[in-house]
Amino acid sequence: MREQFTTALKEAMKAGEKARLGTIRLIQAAIKDKDIEVRGSGRELATNEEILALLQKMVKQRQESAAVYRQNGRPELADGEEAEIVVIQAFLPKQMSEDEVKAAIAAAITETGAAGMKDMGKVIAVLKEKFTGQMDFAKASALVKAALSA
Repeated sequence: MREQFTTALKEAMKAGEKARLGTIRLIQAAIKDKDIEVRGSGRELATNEEILALLQKMVKQRQESAAVYRQNGRPELADGEEAEIVVIQAFLPKQMSEDEVKAAIAAAITETGAAGMKDMGKVIAVLKEKFTGQMDFAKASALVKAALSA
């Protein structure tokens, strides 16, 4: 996955795409920060799953920033954030549809034998293990909660 970022960086440089280049550099800096963070736990580098989670977090941060900029009458700043979202999402796996998420939740509930709200953590753990980068876990949590309370 790291090679993907390096290749994309070189391509953006050659093509003169300054905005894309800047976003890829931000991604690489965030990954280096994550690598430094995991060294404390005795590992050398962050895993691909951790990088995917980091990319999702970056997308979410930019979505929130864009919304705030739009509310405050700063569309040019919101457009910049949204352009970064497009670049970051290009590195994420295809996002699951709501129906696919519901099916994955049902399978995880069956797999864990979850019976109520006290088992929500087990279900979310299974989903994160299998689908990191493919679903929005904030939305998935609400769906898991609804499924377990029904």
